[in-house]
Amino acid sequence: MNTSILKFKPHSGLNTSKKLSGINLTTLPPLSLYVHFPWCVKKCPYCDFNSHENKKSFNENAYIEALRKDLESTLPLIWGRPIHSIFIGGGTPSLLSAAGLDQILADIRARLPMAPDIEITLEANPSSVESGKFESYAASGVNRISIGVQSFQTSKLESLGRIHNADEAKLAVLTAQKYFKLINIDLMYGLPQQTLSEAIDDLQQALAFDTGHISLYQLTLEPNTLFSSNPPTLPDEDLIDDMQEALLSLLQKNGYDRYEISAFAKKKHSCWHNQNYWSFGDYVGIGAGAHGKISFPEKIMRTVKEKHPETYIRKMTDDGQAVIEEKIVASKELPFEFMLNALRLIHGVPAPEFENRTGITLLQISKQLSLAQEKGLLINDINQLQATPLGLRFLNNLQELFLP
Repeated sequence: MNTSILKFKPHSGLNTSKKLSGINLTTLPPLSLYVHFPWCVKKCPYCDFNSHENKKSFNENAYIEALRKDLESTLPLIWGRPIHSIFIGGGTPSLLSAAGLDQILADIRARLPMAPDIEITLEANPSSVESGKFESYAASGVNRISIGVQSFQTSKLESLGRIHNADEAKLAVLTAQKYFKLINIDLMYGLPQQTLSEAIDDLQQALAFDTGHISLYQLTLEPNTLFSSNPPTLPDEDLIDDMQEALLSLLQKNGYDRYEISAFAKKKHSCWHNQNYWSFGDYVGIGAGAHGKISFPEKIMRTVKEKHPETYIRKMTDDGQAVIEEKIVASKELPFEFMLNALRLIHGVPAPEFENRTGITLLQISKQLSLAQEKGLLINDINQLQATPLGLRFLNNLQELFLP
């Protein structure tokens, strides 16, 4: 590839006659559905997701009814559009009964057209895995399981405030393999007082199961978490870098393609739902605290639902809707929103997808693109929007170039 800096010009297939203000989508992106389950047995000290400790039994029937009404209230925004994936996240969705999960999927099928090869993912924590329940989940249509292992070492799990141990983590993966072909293992590194050999051992144990997908995250101290107010002793930056380098090398040697910053998959095992999210596709969000993004020919809208589960149920019961925020994304914000997602993909996205998904032209951001190339953060290819290895290492700096 020519290493000279390319002065970015619009792709030949793009319509540059449009005004640079406002948007005009000629086609709508693929559509996914996200279902949020807000309860956990215990809130992890590092978790900043919308999850709430289940100190008493939750009202499953009332929540399922609220989800049904939530979906129905959203239908006028997406009439006729099929969904290509469903992701049931949390919280700990595997706390749902088999009958409850079956009812949720039945309600969705009755209201939305589904792609024939739809991907249906459910997140599970090892402490809530039961063989009979997993068998029923699979019979209901779940075809992908994501297991929040985080570590295969009991001492490290205890330092993370997890309620499962190493044996339960292994049993959860083995149980999932009886019923599902598509399995993801969530792992973390940079754990409190973790050594390089311990981080490598965790990954080696995960690789021994030969699941098709592994998600690998560095533990970070997020605001408004227990760890942010009472931080544990974490490995220093040099050791973190050594861990990352060793783990990435080990994954590559074992046939895992790094297709997103934290996602690694063997052939045909990448997560379609997350790829749609990262490539700026659309998704309906139902459930307490769920976010959504829905495109129309002339606008792109983001929504947020009421976060507290009891308040969410009450609003859905009394008012038939629980939207607490509904925002039309300004055209000047769309380049940053697009790049915030798309540049996380290791192989990037074809350049025309920028206009296809935002409705504005690349000409509008030609200065930012040229600057990113000059800094060595973006590859010099007019047909592809892709971060360089340096850009991936300093991804925040690259993405910030596209702020309004």
